[in-house]
Amino acid sequence: MRLNSLAFRLFATAVVSTMLILPVAGLLIYSVYRQEVEEGFNERLSQLLTIVHADAIDGAESQPGTPGQVGEPLFFITHSGWYWQIKPLGGAPGEIKVSPSLATFILPSPYEAGVEPDLQGTRWMDGLGPNDQRVRIAETIYAFGEGADAPQYSISVAGPLDWLDARVAGFGTQLAMALALAGVALVAVTLIQVRFGLLPLRAIENGLAAIRSGKATRLDGELPAEIEPLQNELNALIQSNEEIIERARTQVGNLAHALKTPLAVITNEARDDKSPLAQKVAEQAKVMRDQINHYLDRARMVATAGSLVRVTEVLPVMEALQRALERIYRDKGIAILVDCPESARFQGEQHDLEEMLGNLLDNACKWARKNVRFSAVIKPPSQRGGGSRLIVTIEDDGPGLTTDQRRRIGKRGLRLDETKPGSGLGLSIVSDLAHLYRGRLDLADSRYGGLKAILELPAP
Repeated sequence: MRLNSLAFRLFATAVVSTMLILPVAGLLIYSVYRQEVEEGFNERLSQLLTIVHADAIDGAESQPGTPGQVGEPLFFITHSGWYWQIKPLGGAPGEIKVSPSLATFILPSPYEAGVEPDLQGTRWMDGLGPNDQRVRIAETIYAFGEGADAPQYSISVAGPLDWLDARVAGFGTQLAMALALAGVALVAVTLIQVRFGLLPLRAIENGLAAIRSGKATRLDGELPAEIEPLQNELNALIQSNEEIIERARTQVGNLAHALKTPLAVITNEARDDKSPLAQKVAEQAKVMRDQINHYLDRARMVATAGSLVRVTEVLPVMEALQRALERIYRDKGIAILVDCPESARFQGEQHDLEEMLGNLLDNACKWARKNVRFSAVIKPPSQRGGGSRLIVTIEDDGPGLTTDQRRRIGKRGLRLDETKPGSGLGLSIVSDLAHLYRGRLDLADSRYGGLKAILELPAP
């Protein structure tokens, strides 16, 4: 999964969202649970306080009695954390009474600490019990009689805060583990979802690769409703491209017919006349015909070089050119050695490849003594990007060219040797056509002593 891919963006967004949402949700759940546990804890203390208070004053006339069985066995276990206490206030008669669990320890009084009561008249305070136990104390004040002189007594119960914290902490640990597992599960599900959800795009990618390699001419297959319009638009684009190419070919053909016919008439008329003027007209008509052919070819190049679906096998083209040129140059005894893998493909029109290779091979045969080597290889994509490249090399054992000659030879109409047939446009056409396909033509010294032409073109 690449960092700049759509899959990574979707996956990263889901992971970041999960990492933000789950902790926030965990804190909210933890807070609600702690609040519920504390409310339950306080409710338990309030119930015990009511029982102790009712049992202490039941039947008492001047001071609280000692509570009996109050329904909590932990009151009878020393330092259990659960305690009750009855304490006289302000010189009221009687002694301090405590639960057996307190032993000799006296709990602090929220009343004496200045804690204000709640709406039910209960005072709450967190303090220390025996052995520095953290406890929560609930206290109520009861007076025997009315008036300021009535004796008052503090009746209180206490419960262990460590129990409360342990219960909340245990839940927090379980909650964290559950959320962690949920996070891992969500990340895994997100990864599967992203992979599955983007499969239609992979199908389109494979379909376009098949079109580019010449194995298909359109995108087919069932796609989700959201992706189907994209498929339809791509198919429409491919069809439109084919229609444009076909119209361009038709117009070029019409133009060629319209121009070549008058030139043929002029040439024929001039050929019958032996005057210097007629010979000059015939010469210039031939130049015009060559120039027209060149620019018509260039127009056709522009129309076809951008084709989306044209792929040409290289080996059949090379073998056909080999057979044709060996027959043409039979008198020179030219031997053309072809070396090309069957898998070699050209991303473009067949007749464009034939024209480029034909011009180069014909030029090599003109200048070769006996041998021409005609080879092709596929260069894989570079790390800097771009697709595969077709490298065609044509070498001959002729006289070769100097560096200055190689620099000038590609100029349109330039002929280094007027004794050789031709218009001087061959290499110019090859260079122009290669450029339209985002390729190039290079010339170098051949290892056989002649010229080496290196043609680089796109491969599917």
